[in-house]
Order: sequence, then structure tokens, then C-alpha cells
Amino acid sequence: MTDGFEERKRAYEEKFAHDQELRFKAEARRNRLLGLWVAELLGLSGPEAEKYAEEVVMADLEEPGDEDVFRKIRADLDAKGVDISDHRIRRRMEELLIEAMEQISREAD
Repeated sequence: MTDGFEERKRAYEEKFAHDQELRFKAEARRNRLLGLWVAELLGLSGPEAEKYAEEVVMADLEEPGDEDVFRKIRADLDAKGVDISDHRIRRRMEELLIEAMEQISREAD
């Protein structure tokens, strides 16, 4: 009886770890896509847009959650005088997270 419990426990832990890894990958991809979107709003393209997208990805490593990314984007848009609401930025973050998760899911198939 204990062996069955231990197997279920191990399977649950492995699934949890796998789900966390997928979530981390999805958030990193979302941040890259978000960075490219914001780069376009800032008038960046090509290598400059790619560099900016990487900066957004790195900004997410400052603290848990999305606020570090949001603050970076908000500050960069404000510095360039781009008029866009907080709501629109947050909504785009949600949309791109869904898109990133779908991309990763398709790649895993």
C-alpha cells in the first residue's frame, strides 16, 4: 500500500515540476513576444527590437511575478511619450501568455 502512495506522490511531484518548467518557458516566451510588441510601439526594428525583447526577458528575473516586466515596459513607453493604458499593456501580457503557451504546446507535440 505504501508503494502505491509513494508512486502517486512521485508522479505528482514530477508533473508539478514539469508544469512549472512549462510555465517558466511560457513566461519567458511571452516576455520576448511582449518585448517585440513594445519595440514596435517604440519605433524599434531589426536588431534593436531583438535587443529590447531580450531586455524585457531579463527584467522578469528581478522579482517574482509580472510587475517587474510591467514597470519596465511602462517606464520605457512613458519615456518615449507613447500613449497606451496600463489596462492595454496588462491585457496584451495576458494575450501573449496564452499565445506562448499554445506555441510551446504545439512544439511539444
